This record gives sequence, structure tokens and C-alpha cells, in this order.
Amino acid sequence: MSKTDILTLLKSHGVMPTRQRLEVAGVLLDRAQHLSADQIIDCLRDSGSHVSKATVYNTLKLFSEKDLVKEVNVDSTRKFYDSTTHAHHHFYHMNTGELYDIPADQISIMSLPDLPKGTEQESVEVLIRVREIKS
Repeated sequence: MSKTDILTLLKSHGVMPTRQRLEVAGVLLDRAQHLSADQIIDCLRDSGSHVSKATVYNTLKLFSEKDLVKEVNVDSTRKFYDSTTHAHHHFYHMNTGELYDIPADQISIMSLPDLPKGTEQESVEVLIRVREIKS
């Protein structure tokens, strides 16, 4: 994704494109991927960026609020930022810490419970945790 594309994308979501936000977006929105805040910070550092950790976290929060990224909480201590924002399913590999998309045609949900009164279904997303088989 070019800098012009990123600039246009941020503006179209109502995000003021500061230098720091453009740098974070350049890492995360470049392609379909799942990155933790620490992975984004590492990528920025590797490219010579001096964006602070607090700025990265604040930017990710803003991007999530503006639907530029989707937050995926895999457990109480680990969160990923997914550049694919529509509802979809994931595998989380417990040993490697990687998050993978599951193709939509590989999940079939036969039925759902009755929804609480006064609510409507927004989405259904499945997270399957996997780990290496111990020999």
C-alpha cells in the first residue's frame, strides 16, 4: 500500500494523518496480517522509527475505534491487531503465538442459542486454539 493510499484510507475513516499514525499504518495496513503491539513496535524500531510505545498503543486504540483494524483477544494477556476488519475466524497457535485466518468456507455453524431479549446478532467469530502434539 503506497503512502498516498494509506493517507487516503486514514482520512476516509476520520483519522487525522500524523507522521506517527502514518508510520504505524504503514506497518499494519500494508497487507492482510495479524500483529501484536510489540511486533508493530519492533517493526518500527527496525525501520529506524522513534515512535514511542505509548503513541503506538494510542494509535492502535484509535485505529480500532475507527474500524481500520480489528482487535482480536486470544487470551487475557495477548491481543492482536488484524488488518482485515470484516467478521472472520481464526486459529491461534499456542506454541508459536501466531494467529491465522480460517477460510470462511471451512466453518459451518449449525445453530446458535436464543439471543438475550432486546438484542440482535452482530457477528459470529470462532477462535480455535491449537498446540503442537507432544510425542
